[in-house]
Amino acid sequence: MKVASKDKFDSIIESSDLVSRDLSWLKFNDRVLDQSKKEQRSIFEKLKFLAITASNLDEFFMIRIGSLYNYLDYEKERVDYSGLREEPFKMRLMLECQEFHKRQQEHFLNNLLPKMSESGFILSNVRNLEMEEQDYIKSYFMKAVYPMLTPMVFDGYRTFPILMNKLLVFGVVTLAPGDKKENKKLSFVQIPANIPRFFEIEREDVVIYVPIEEVIRENIITLFRNVNIESINLFRITRNGDFTLEESEDMDANFLEEVKRKLNERKTGRVVRIEIEEGYSRWMINLLKERWNIQDDSIFKVDRTSMMDFSGFWQVIGNRRFKDKIPQIPTPVPPISYPEDGTDDIFQVLRGRDILLHHPYNNIDPILELIEKAVEDPNVMAIKMTIYRLAKDSRITKALLRAAENGKHVSVLFEVKARFDEENNIREAKKLQKAGCFVIYGISNLKTHTKLLLIVKKDENNYVTRYVHLGSGNYNEDTARLYTDIGLLTTNEVLANDVSEFFNVITGHSMPMTYQNLITAPRDMRNQLIEFIEQEAENARNGLPSGIFIKVNSLEDSEIIYALYRASQSGVMIKLIIRGICCLRPGRAGLSENIQVLSLVGDFLEHSRIYHFHNNGKTRTYAGSADMMVRSFDKRLESLFRIEDSFLEKQLMNILSYNLRDNTNSYIMMEDGTYVPKIPQVDEAEFNVHKEFFSVRIEDVLSVKLVH
Repeated sequence: MKVASKDKFDSIIESSDLVSRDLSWLKFNDRVLDQSKKEQRSIFEKLKFLAITASNLDEFFMIRIGSLYNYLDYEKERVDYSGLREEPFKMRLMLECQEFHKRQQEHFLNNLLPKMSESGFILSNVRNLEMEEQDYIKSYFMKAVYPMLTPMVFDGYRTFPILMNKLLVFGVVTLAPGDKKENKKLSFVQIPANIPRFFEIEREDVVIYVPIEEVIRENIITLFRNVNIESINLFRITRNGDFTLEESEDMDANFLEEVKRKLNERKTGRVVRIEIEEGYSRWMINLLKERWNIQDDSIFKVDRTSMMDFSGFWQVIGNRRFKDKIPQIPTPVPPISYPEDGTDDIFQVLRGRDILLHHPYNNIDPILELIEKAVEDPNVMAIKMTIYRLAKDSRITKALLRAAENGKHVSVLFEVKARFDEENNIREAKKLQKAGCFVIYGISNLKTHTKLLLIVKKDENNYVTRYVHLGSGNYNEDTARLYTDIGLLTTNEVLANDVSEFFNVITGHSMPMTYQNLITAPRDMRNQLIEFIEQEAENARNGLPSGIFIKVNSLEDSEIIYALYRASQSGVMIKLIIRGICCLRPGRAGLSENIQVLSLVGDFLEHSRIYHFHNNGKTRTYAGSADMMVRSFDKRLESLFRIEDSFLEKQLMNILSYNLRDNTNSYIMMEDGTYVPKIPQVDEAEFNVHKEFFSVRIEDVLSVKLVH
């Protein structure tokens, strides 16, 4: 019966012209898992990618599955791109999640666990250790762990305890001596987040990692004296973390309180997943299922020889003892448009030329240098910027605080709705506000995702120059070393006017008629991009050269997808480089035969967004913060900026060209939504963009050609 139901789902899914967003995301996480299987990687790199898949899946359940439960729990109607309604779609989605979970576990048990000892470390339970080491762990438990643990019993006299999201929990079933079976009780022992995931024992030739749950399991009897323990069950829950702030005109204290309230709700959101060790108590799981209104397909079983929550392996990866066994990120190179990086005053350089930055191949220092010089320069009058995510010990915040102390006007839009960074952003924003900065905590019900910086500086003749940075990535020194992003530093007056107008929209009450080289959302980005696509289609129908090349994180907006389908049917060659979600079906007969989709997943997280339209030789090339998603077009403040300088435009075209040539990190999307690795052909050398971009030459840029 289940097989027939699945077949029915498959036929509905395959008949849709669109790929489900959530099913597409699971395919993306499969590509991340595939990175953990590559033979050339060290076991530490493999564990890193395994840990990333675990963190990704946690967020997927909190946000995407959480959102689906919002529909189910409140009986709201929803039809997925797959064509399935709420309940059938949930059944299919959970089946896919279960299968992914199984692939994760099998890979760990079969490919990673057996190879740990040859790399200098092993996982162990307490009983496999030497007696002296067991005594050492016993002492550690009694002194450091035991005082932290609080057994919480649930019975007719005590309310059901609140178990925290993503923490390991022991469910302990006990019975008092002489009591009948029906009088058994269930107690919970939650492992606090501030206890290290592993207890480490360093031997001369190996590091032994004992999972904290094994340390506690071995000593848990100390928490349950003079009662019989029937079963000890390790599990972990994931709660709904999806929320949408209600529209409000009140953007001050009340707004901040609303964000804080929603953050607290995350701690008690409905349970959407239970991970639990095999051999669990059926009595306990039935109680939990009834309590949390959860079905069997949301229960994920973990083999006792495996491990729960692979994200814990960051502790192993970060051990200094293994630093030499983990490939280091190459030293960034100077930007091609600024080869003398750091040798001249950045203000003077920008008055003479624009600089295009390609992170992490070029570092973030020119941006930080610009801000820090502006802070100390007495001729700088104002600094304005948008902030979405910051590093934990951010140079940006420190610089802006000094700017305020130095009497400069500082305006900062802090997006306090940046998911999972809300608390950090609120904290940093309040620091700036106390120092005298003009701080805006987001715009109404929109997220501010655009990345903009504006510095206003006068010279000795009181002539004012505006220095602008526009980018695809966050002002974050940490992620700038790991994410591929695009940034433009410029004093171009057209862009400076556009950015000034946009800041007036953000900070005041202004509605400009038009921007010259900036496309913004939610105002007109979708319509503008569709207009560009339709122009390519018109050119193709008229026998003129045409072509569309786009690199983004995600493609989900149906209006854009159908515009691309129409352009394909008109004969436009379309090449899309989409790292994550892609709801478009490439290569479908009569629909999208001229569309190719690649996904790049490798050492760096592909985060840059580039849009290139051939336009009969009068090319249009944009970069910026926006993906092609409904949320980007309708629910966020976004911007795409046009690159007019011919050399910088060629740099962006070269980035697209290199991405299309990659045969090491690339996966080709099939018409059915699956992906196959792109591998070097016979007599073809490996081409790895995550290495090649460190050695791009000016000649490579000048000779670039995109095949239309």
